[in-house]
Amino acid sequence: MRLRSLLHKELIQFFRDPVVLFLIFWLYTIEVVICVYALGMEMRDLPLAVVDADESPISRRLIDDFVAGGNFRLVAHLRDVAAAEPYLERGEAQAVLVIPVDFERELYRGSGQALQFVIDGSNANTAAVARGYALQTVEAFRMRQGTLDERPLATVTAQLRTWYNPDQTNVNFTVLAMIALAGLMIGVVHPAASIVREKEVGTIEQLMVTPIRRGELFIAKTVPTLLIGLIAVLPSLALVGWFGVPVRGNLSLFFALTALFLFSAIGLGVLVAAVSRTLQQALLLAFFGLFPLMFLSGTMVPVESMPNLLQRLSLASPLRHYLEITLGIFLKGVGMEILWPHALALVVIGMPLYLAAWLIFRRLP
Repeated sequence: MRLRSLLHKELIQFFRDPVVLFLIFWLYTIEVVICVYALGMEMRDLPLAVVDADESPISRRLIDDFVAGGNFRLVAHLRDVAAAEPYLERGEAQAVLVIPVDFERELYRGSGQALQFVIDGSNANTAAVARGYALQTVEAFRMRQGTLDERPLATVTAQLRTWYNPDQTNVNFTVLAMIALAGLMIGVVHPAASIVREKEVGTIEQLMVTPIRRGELFIAKTVPTLLIGLIAVLPSLALVGWFGVPVRGNLSLFFALTALFLFSAIGLGVLVAAVSRTLQQALLLAFFGLFPLMFLSGTMVPVESMPNLLQRLSLASPLRHYLEITLGIFLKGVGMEILWPHALALVVIGMPLYLAAWLIFRRLP
């Protein structure tokens, strides 16, 4: 009898909590749909820059073959490889196809011709897939040209070069991606759990009846998390050295932009705490927001493998921009002149979150 009463009570509480009901619905429906599409490994429209020093019908045909398959999207025709470096640094191109001078003439003379294919290796997964696509395209081009032209063709080979991560090891990317994920977890979960715990025990209500202003209390609940997040990065730098991840950029800039990223994450965490009544509810809401941000950031799978709609939605994830910042500083050695769009995106994302959190927080009883 008592057990039945307890079960009845638990069921009533469960169905009276619309937040939990919505979260369960989300996790078993919308979350599944997002993951199915976002976790696909096939990549489309990888941005490709081309340096065509030959400018012959054969070279143009080769470029068309790279684009026609849908795996690559032509973003720029460049005069030399040096002009391609800014495109790789800014992430505007994932690869550069270099066609040498006299490519067509040497091909018909029977001399072996080597193409150069430069890949941005900061994301090892994307680099490996781009490498495979390039080899497939060159092989298909060689076979097709052999059937279309009566003149004999020399062998066409592709010389693949990977910048920023020549060995194409996953360690560099994985270490930096996990650092970014840890920052997101701390920024969201810590303030959410801290504020809700005080709401549960009643201490936050006691603080609100004191002369302390709401704004002061709000800042006191957010600034410590920012400091904790920055301090927590220090041990991760030891792991960077342990795993041999290169540090080619400015660490001061990295810490400054990490603070900006934590600002966005903390805004989400305080917003979660402001609308949650219990710690359990806060944690569920926190992970409700964390998983889409993680899946759409490029930490799990490359953004290029997602449908176009999800690629655009991923721009709203602060984790995606912070990951680009982290990879840019550590692996590419770029500075603020390249990273400023991502820094601006963190501000644009963080400000509404912080403002919404403050507006709800100030109305707490």
